[in-house]
Amino acid sequence: MAERKTISPTTVLACGAVILAISLGIRHGFGLFLQPMSLDHGWGREVFSFAIAVQNLVWGIAQPFTGSVADRFGAGRAIIVGAVLYVAGLLLMAASSTPGMLTLSAGFLIGFGLSGTTFSIVFGAVSRALPPEKRSFGMGIAGAVGSAGQFIMLPGSMALISGFGWAIALIAIAAIAVLMIPLAVPLNERQAVVRQASDITARAAFGEAYRHGGFRLLSFGYFVCGFQVVFIGLHIPAFLVDRGMSPETGMTVLALVGLFNIAGSLLAGYLGGRFPKPKLLAAIYAVRGIAIATFAFLVPITPASAYIFGIVMGFFWLSTVPLTNGVVATVFGVRNMAMIGGVAFLFHQVGAFLGGWLGGYLFDRTGSYDAVWAICIGLSVVAMLLNLPIKERPIARLSGAVST
Repeated sequence: MAERKTISPTTVLACGAVILAISLGIRHGFGLFLQPMSLDHGWGREVFSFAIAVQNLVWGIAQPFTGSVADRFGAGRAIIVGAVLYVAGLLLMAASSTPGMLTLSAGFLIGFGLSGTTFSIVFGAVSRALPPEKRSFGMGIAGAVGSAGQFIMLPGSMALISGFGWAIALIAIAAIAVLMIPLAVPLNERQAVVRQASDITARAAFGEAYRHGGFRLLSFGYFVCGFQVVFIGLHIPAFLVDRGMSPETGMTVLALVGLFNIAGSLLAGYLGGRFPKPKLLAAIYAVRGIAIATFAFLVPITPASAYIFGIVMGFFWLSTVPLTNGVVATVFGVRNMAMIGGVAFLFHQVGAFLGGWLGGYLFDRTGSYDAVWAICIGLSVVAMLLNLPIKERPIARLSGAVST
């Protein structure tokens, strides 16, 4: 039986993309707060790094459950709850004066908020709204707009911190996050979905994905993505300040990442509709490893080399996301996509936890980020090898049926 269709695919894509822009634009700017908050409170870098690591882990653990809620009740409801938690976390973060308060606000509250306002939820809605041949490109568009949010919001966050201090900056950012609530309203009802005999429960779909060898390889590769992007996003501003550069240099690098990931996400979405997505993922991880090795160990660290690094990494920053979710949609269909994509994203966020925390932990103990840069390079090789054998074809249950 078909449900009443009340919103157009264009509306779903537009609202979802702007929600991603706000949510990710704020999230990618947290690295700008590491140094000023740590200095003001007399903390080592591990305190802030641990809070952001907890954020990523909570985000990942909550994502399959949030995705299941979105699959059943609609993406809009999940986004509204997530946005409220996100705003509350930012406001409490502005008032945090102890490591425990920071972990509660930046870690738990914002982590839960992100699980309701980012990729799996938005991509699930977009995938249900668009026909199969347009899903990969649609997710690429949403990812590109999300990256535009990073490019736009990072300079604003830096200006707020410089002009008014980190606490006022967080309050102002919380006010921007409120905009996600009205944007979620058009997504409150799911798109018309035709139930088929091949449909199964969310619990059965989870078991099906868990037993699928290709899904496990895809998820372990996604772990590497999380490790790399959170380590770099959180620690590159402080890394460059340690090398004698200004905080604005780190902000510019992250803004360049966001700017060039617009093209990277669009290109990944376009190519994902024409070439095997697992092979594209393997190529992305390989290029990332080369870029990291060149920047961290083979060339002098200067503003110019940092900007080039930001540009190169930007092309391959979140381009893994539409491709990974595209593989999930192809192999398992879209009925339970937000939940299954959320399971894969849990692996991503376990990597994010380790990348964020390990960067601060090893720096505090060695005075250098060299060991973590080396780990990033090794993990790129692992992720490349994991993605090569993945077969992008629908599971037997969906073979011969139209996935929903």
